[in-house]
Amino acid sequence: MSRFKRGGKFVDSRAGFRDEKEEPAVPQGLLKTARKSGQLNLSGRGLTEVPQSVWRLNLDTPEEAKQDVSFGAVDRWWEQTDLTKLLLASNKLQVLSEDIRLLPALTVLDIHDNQLTSLPKAIGELEHLQKLNLSRNKLKELPEELWNLKDLRSLHLQENELEKVSEGVGQLCCMSDMDLSNNRLTAIPDSFSNLSNLVKFNLSNNKLRSLPPGISTMKSLKLLDCTNNQLERVPQELAQMASLEQLYLRHNKLRCLPELPACKLLKELHVGNNQIELLGPEHLKHLNAISVLELSENKLKSLPDEIALLQGLERLELTNNDISSLPYALGNLPKLKIVGLEGNPLRSIRRDLLTKGTQELLKYLRSREQEPEENGKDAPQTAMTLPSQAKVNVHAIKTLKALEYSEKQEASIPDDVFDAVCNNPITSVNFSKNQLTGIPARIVELKATVSDLNLGFNKLTCVPLEICTLQQLVHLDFRNNLLSSLPAELEALVKLRSVILSFNRFKAFPDVLYQITTLETILISSNQVGTIDPLRLKQLSKLATLDLQNNDILQVPPELGNCTSLRALMLDGNPFRNPRAAIVARGTDALLEYLRSRIPT
Repeated sequence: MSRFKRGGKFVDSRAGFRDEKEEPAVPQGLLKTARKSGQLNLSGRGLTEVPQSVWRLNLDTPEEAKQDVSFGAVDRWWEQTDLTKLLLASNKLQVLSEDIRLLPALTVLDIHDNQLTSLPKAIGELEHLQKLNLSRNKLKELPEELWNLKDLRSLHLQENELEKVSEGVGQLCCMSDMDLSNNRLTAIPDSFSNLSNLVKFNLSNNKLRSLPPGISTMKSLKLLDCTNNQLERVPQELAQMASLEQLYLRHNKLRCLPELPACKLLKELHVGNNQIELLGPEHLKHLNAISVLELSENKLKSLPDEIALLQGLERLELTNNDISSLPYALGNLPKLKIVGLEGNPLRSIRRDLLTKGTQELLKYLRSREQEPEENGKDAPQTAMTLPSQAKVNVHAIKTLKALEYSEKQEASIPDDVFDAVCNNPITSVNFSKNQLTGIPARIVELKATVSDLNLGFNKLTCVPLEICTLQQLVHLDFRNNLLSSLPAELEALVKLRSVILSFNRFKAFPDVLYQITTLETILISSNQVGTIDPLRLKQLSKLATLDLQNNDILQVPPELGNCTSLRALMLDGNPFRNPRAAIVARGTDALLEYLRSRIPT
């Protein structure tokens, strides 16, 4: 194909013999706007190559300047802005021209979801580049020149075909976010230890057998994801990573847990689907900040009493282990909301008790621990008898900051219950398993301190606005009621992290939940919800658990796959045909990946 230059522009000499639309073209209006804004978005245009007009955007005289027109102040093309942001995602690019060096001012380059098998060496000349997204391509190797990008802060290379990364990666001294997941890596170089500013590091879904000891020098690292590799042990140096907040080691070959004495900030430890046989005091005593401990699909036989040291624990996953009994001290963990125990040979706890939910289980464990005291001479001092012949555990009010009046089958809460509080601060209220059709007005007396409210198993048909005044609420349980809507005023609960709405009468996903950006857990199974809005759901950046089982969802929107914060998405028992049950059964990560692959481009 011959080409000649005309007016500074390359033109195909055979252009007159075919439709010009076959040439990859970019509307002149788009280029004109890019010269003013410094940003150009060419995503999803079916491009097989990047037009020369893009590479030469800041070099050639624009088309409008060649026309016999006068320019206003806003059209002074000679005052153009250098291109700093170029988006080429979701096209059909197989190669990237060396002419990329003609855009030296780029700070953001997004080429994800293409068909690139290699990168031009000239990419190393983009010395101002800060964010580079090359995910979902077919890259097998990376040019050494890539490591010259000293200002690079974010590098996404997930879902390629990389088998190794060279030592040169250690030169990226400003790097804070690196994603190498879903490749074919068998090892990572020791030079990664030079990345002292790295905050997020995703190595999941590779073939790693070990991690380099030098990883301990990553002093800024907060999130390390090594899910689904072939790790048999974790280097002891990992225990020195003082900034670590989230550690994912699921689906490996670990036989023992690492001791993490310096990890004082660790909030989430995920080690499910391994071969761990022992959980000892030494593994727990340093986990002062832990809120999620995930140990499912291992070979644990018991839990140590030291589990009671984890005062901030909110979620404990122990499904499919060999645990036969639980320490009674587990019942005293003040923030524990979810305990997964399915698939364990528990002998000391009745099966029907396990089906009643976490709070009932914890209540049972507390009662067993307190039995010697309640049967002794001091029992009358720790409980008071009310006219209704119910008991309020004053001991629990004073020491556990818990107000409990559950399983009474009462239509209202007696004033004596609130009177028993006196001036004691209450953080947990349990009025479940009664016949309540409304919420007692005196609940507002506890608004300064109450963070956990359980109103499950009642007959509530609406949520009164008094609930919205409890602005310290972190956990809210409305399961097994008659609710069909939530008030918009619930948005005032700015600290709310989990809400349980299972077994109600919701026909739509409550609109207000999209507004509560602090939510981490939404359980709304066994209702009649027909649709969800994935774009609004994505705004809930902290949402980790979403249970939509047993609803009326006919279609699962592919965009739900973009809700990457989700660690547990449950969709069983809905009438949709796609995705198939086999895909749903593969777990959340696989399901989200499948949904993303179905998003129209």
